[in-house]
Amino acid sequence: MAKTHKLLWTLQILLALLFVFAGGSKLVMSAADLTKDTSFPVGFLRFIGVVELLGGLGLVLPGLTRIRPGLTPLAAAGLAIVMIGATAVSLKMGPVALIPFVVGLLAAFIAYGRWRLAPLPKRTSGPSDAALGPHRSAT
Repeated sequence: MAKTHKLLWTLQILLALLFVFAGGSKLVMSAADLTKDTSFPVGFLRFIGVVELLGGLGLVLPGLTRIRPGLTPLAAAGLAIVMIGATAVSLKMGPVALIPFVVGLLAAFIAYGRWRLAPLPKRTSGPSDAALGPHRSAT
């Protein structure tokens, strides 16, 4: 179990870096640079950038803060779906389609791992939770 937990954290951090970088780049690139190799509209590519950026953050932040750790497998599953689309689009380019395919498999493994193999623990009640009042909870 501990090895699985460490493996999942390693993959989560690596994929988070990849998706935060990829998503962030789509948000800061000029429209001309963003669309020069594709026929997709700028708005769609920017949307994918937002999804990748938020998904990358969702791979690590819930586990680090222990706030809503159930969001991590959802973020990983969402990124796996994005990678299915990226693989389909990349198929016409040949062997380069292997990259999004492998990244998608890793994201799917994280989703499964955090749902079934080694779920992230929730935050335990602490002083900050008491400040929310008797009928409220941080999670």
